[in-house]
Amino acid sequence: MSILVIEAFYGGSHKQLADLLQEELEDCVLYALPAKKWHWRARTAALYFSQNVPGSERYRILFASSVLNLTELAALRPDLGKLKKILYFHENQLVYPVKKCQERDFQYGYNQILSCLVADVVIFNSVFNMESFLTSIGKFMKLIPDHRPKDLESIIRPKCQVIYFPIRFPDVSRFMPRHKTTHLQKMLSLTGHGGAAPSLDLPPQQEQGSSENLLCNVESGSGPCDVAQQGNLGSSRMQESCSKTCISSDTSSFRHGENKQNLHDILSGAADEEQRPLHIVWPHRWLEAVYCGCYPLCPKDLVYPEIFPAEYLYSTPEQLSKRLQNFCKRPDIIRKHLYKGEMAPFSWAALRGKFRSLLATEPKEDL
Repeated sequence: MSILVIEAFYGGSHKQLADLLQEELEDCVLYALPAKKWHWRARTAALYFSQNVPGSERYRILFASSVLNLTELAALRPDLGKLKKILYFHENQLVYPVKKCQERDFQYGYNQILSCLVADVVIFNSVFNMESFLTSIGKFMKLIPDHRPKDLESIIRPKCQVIYFPIRFPDVSRFMPRHKTTHLQKMLSLTGHGGAAPSLDLPPQQEQGSSENLLCNVESGSGPCDVAQQGNLGSSRMQESCSKTCISSDTSSFRHGENKQNLHDILSGAADEEQRPLHIVWPHRWLEAVYCGCYPLCPKDLVYPEIFPAEYLYSTPEQLSKRLQNFCKRPDIIRKHLYKGEMAPFSWAALRGKFRSLLATEPKEDL
């Protein structure tokens, strides 16, 4: 139990990461609270964990998400405060969307700043997440009427680094056309990362993505791209829907005489398939949606330019509408398209070493 993982909001991406670390890393123990009443978790979880996490001389590293007020926990439990403390940001409260600025609760962002000051290492899941947090600290602290603390960004920044959220990609080849499956295997470069095939045992619960603005055009038969529930990569309903409209590119059965249809029927049927309407989804889990064969169409804003090549981005609603109209007129373009971005950097196979290195550092001398 040298690695202590504490998760104050055990659901969605928070649960996925906590489970992944516990399953993949040796000598790791997890303590968590259910993913309910987020605001109360942020306010009170530290006190709960201070009373319910047993002491152990074997603990060397404390890993927690930024929902937890790490400062409070370190003060309430000096034994845990002495550990190497790693704070992981799935999102940050300094720029988290609110309808009006005055609706933002100062305490949540303030707690995250304090937690960063106490942490030894601060990990963000994207450059956008890190920079938007760090560059907003000064403006955010100006909300304090007087006697404002200074230079907090310069204190926190040296502790920060980016490690993308790790995903264990499943084998979805049975849902996808053969040409996309082959392309997918090349993109993931699994053999170079210690994997032999694109079957990486995806956990049943997955993260909800970062924005409802992401629009994705689904390749028919692309498989489980569930968008309805936080934590689900694919629901049975979506899999059933995609399976019903799957296009098979395999004509070997005809060549070997196993298919009784004549060539004319097959070719005309294929032509009809090419013109079937597109399926359009808001996947929430973009990195997984593209993996399942979707064509991403995203705003040129937030984290998206960091993740997707320029050809998948739009700047205005008018551009989005025009591109959708063109895609609907020529759905075959989308169905034949092979994604041109990178996917391997987001896989657990590629990120495993970074997490192991992060969580294997020697403890402090005063332990």
